[in-house]
Amino acid sequence: MSFSVRWIRLTLVVLAVVFATAAYGIRAVMDGPIEQYSGAALSGAIVYAIVLFIRPSITPWIAGVIAVAYCWFIEFAQLTPIPATIFQHSWFAGQLVGAQFDLVDVTWYPIGILLFVAAHWYLRTRSRSRAEASVR
Repeated sequence: MSFSVRWIRLTLVVLAVVFATAAYGIRAVMDGPIEQYSGAALSGAIVYAIVLFIRPSITPWIAGVIAVAYCWFIEFAQLTPIPATIFQHSWFAGQLVGAQFDLVDVTWYPIGILLFVAAHWYLRTRSRSRAEASVR
């Protein structure tokens, strides 16, 4: 594993912790739509960070599709009784699978993810341009 991959993974862990802290912080001080929308968007960003942690070389669009698919899978699974049962047995596991379906979340996951797809694409393009310029 190269230094750059280690650095990327460390950065992604830090970002995931920052996103989770922000989501819980917003939840603690706000109520209503901002709490809900930001929570879904930040959750999507956390999933995107996890996808990049697992596979740092993945393209932004593929990482985005995987993150959205995972978020939607979890959200639509909440239409079954399984996540609610998990939530009753473990608070932590319940935070991962949720307990109640919300169609608004289905919209906000991709919004949070799209911001990071754009940032990932920009950084990836910029680093390639620098690498090509240094070869010349």
